[in-house]
Amino acid sequence: MERNYEPVVQAVGLTKMFRDFWQRPKARAVNGIDFEIKPGEVVGLLGPNGSGKSTTVKMLLGLLYPTGGKVTVFGKSPREVETKREIGYLPEESYLYKFLTAEETLDFFGSLFNISKEDRKRRIDQLLDMVGLAHARYRRVGEFSKGMARRIGLAQAMINDPAFLILDEPTSGLDPLGCREVKDLILALKKRGKTVLITSHLLSDVEDICDRVIILYGGKIRAEGALDDLLAESDKTRILTPRLPKETMDKVLATLRENLHGEEFLVDQPRRTLEEFFLDVISQARSESVETAGVAGGGGIAEYLTGAVDKSDKNAVLTSLLSETAAVEKADPDLEEEKNSSTNAADDKIASVLGEKTVPAAADNGLKDAVTEADNAEKMRRANDKLDSLLGDRSGE
Repeated sequence: MERNYEPVVQAVGLTKMFRDFWQRPKARAVNGIDFEIKPGEVVGLLGPNGSGKSTTVKMLLGLLYPTGGKVTVFGKSPREVETKREIGYLPEESYLYKFLTAEETLDFFGSLFNISKEDRKRRIDQLLDMVGLAHARYRRVGEFSKGMARRIGLAQAMINDPAFLILDEPTSGLDPLGCREVKDLILALKKRGKTVLITSHLLSDVEDICDRVIILYGGKIRAEGALDDLLAESDKTRILTPRLPKETMDKVLATLRENLHGEEFLVDQPRRTLEEFFLDVISQARSESVETAGVAGGGGIAEYLTGAVDKSDKNAVLTSLLSETAAVEKADPDLEEEKNSSTNAADDKIASVLGEKTVPAAADNGLKDAVTEADNAEKMRRANDKLDSLLGDRSGE
């Protein structure tokens, strides 16, 4: 049957052999595979680690040259500049310049495609809003969490409005809400006629959004086809009905037993996926305007933190008060009167904290010898207790 489309990707006998320093064969990462990707398809490229997925993607990007066979993208070599203009790529790890802001990052990638300044600004505004990072446009990407970095990485992959998107682990590092948003975005791009190739180890994500899958193992295609065809169990039948009354259910079960001749069968209730249940719970909470300390938005610092006094601050106050009793060390005889005045002032401050009367200072230098180490320790303890009652002791928190 004659096809009425030009494939976005066509690989025939695609092979990649890696060699050692002496050009001896080391590993055949991709071993003579044939596949096509049609326009508007979402295709999943699956396989365990070392199966050849990354090597295949790098050949589609023109980063590696095939050892054998041929691969074309939009009917041309992936190495041609015009081909690369139509490709958007999100690598498994988001390689971003950490000292650029989110806005500067997208502006940099947009400039690589010679997009005008006006168009770049318009696209940046729309992309940041789309991936939920409009509030962080002026933050350096080096400060981003992994999930935020994945979002900005996804935005940069679409800055050039590509016709063909290659997404390597697009939901890696995202929470369930972020995963759902990315999957919805991919489905929206499909409706616009975009072609998407996804590599992922999260098979549930692939099942939700992909039309077809290609499963690699040992550099060869082990299975390929539409998900409905690959996953359907043709030797079984499922009938889904509204909840039946007991009398009707008994009749159905009796009919099944009569016609199945003793074969086992299962009757149960359909289940939602955990993701569907999780999203329903979050959606319900949001509809009820439930407060959250999460990503719903934040305000200023908590009021109780702005007035907190910790243990170190409290001890600093005591040290400041008590240190004044020894402010004049080895004083000159001419400054004796000034020293006694300073000592009295310090005693007055401590007494005001303790709620006691000031003890008159001695007239001579014997005062310093009269205050023993034990007295100082007792005075510190009592002052500490008094400050606890005044400032609130937060050391137990």
